Amino acid sequence: LSARAKPSCRRCPVSSNVMPHSQTPVSCIHLEIRRALPEDAPSCVHMRGLTRENAISPERLRHYGITEQSWAEDIRTDALPGFVCHSDSKLLGYAFGARASGEVVVLALLPEAESQGLGSRLLTLLVQELHASGHTRLFLGCSPETSSRSYGFYRHLGWQSTGTFDRAGDEILEHLSSAALPAVPGGA
Repeated sequence: LSARAKPSCRRCPVSSNVMPHSQTPVSCIHLEIRRALPEDAPSCVHMRGLTRENAISPERLRHYGITEQSWAEDIRTDALPGFVCHSDSKLLGYAFGARASGEVVVLALLPEAESQGLGSRLLTLLVQELHASGHTRLFLGCSPETSSRSYGFYRHLGWQSTGTFDRAGDEILEHLSSAALPAVPGGA
C-alpha cells in the first residue's frame, strides 16, 4: 500500500436485522482505513485510554515518555508507521509498528469496534508494511492470560509464542514471513 493509496471504505449491506441495544455494527457503517498521519496522534493518545483491555490513560502514556508530540513525530519520521480507521471522523481503531525493529507496538480498538474484523484488517496492513520494510520476523507483547481477548486473537492469526516474556510480563509472540520459514525437504 503506497502512501498515496486510496482509503479503504465499507458500507452496510441492506439488512432488516436489528442489533441488540440499538447498536449499528461497525461493518454496517462507512469506514475509512488509511495510513496514519501526524495529526492523528492526539486522537490515538486519547483513544488508548478507552479500550476494553489494557487501556492506558494519556497520563500513564506520558509517564512512559509517550506524548501527542512524540507520537506525531514518530509518525512524521516514519519510525512508527501505522494505520487508522475512522467512521464519520471518529477514530475507531489503529495499529502501529516500529520500522526499525519489526515490533507491532500497539493494536487498539474501541469496544464498539471489536468482533467486526477491523482489528484483523488493521493488523494485516501493518504486517504487510513491516514485512515490506525487510523484516522477516515480526514480534509483539501479548497477555499470557488465556482469558484475555488478545491471547486467542493473535494465535488465531498465526502468531506463535517464543516462550519468552518482556519486563511487563507480556508473552512475546512472533510472526514469520514466508521468506523466513525453513524449507520443507521434498516440498515445493
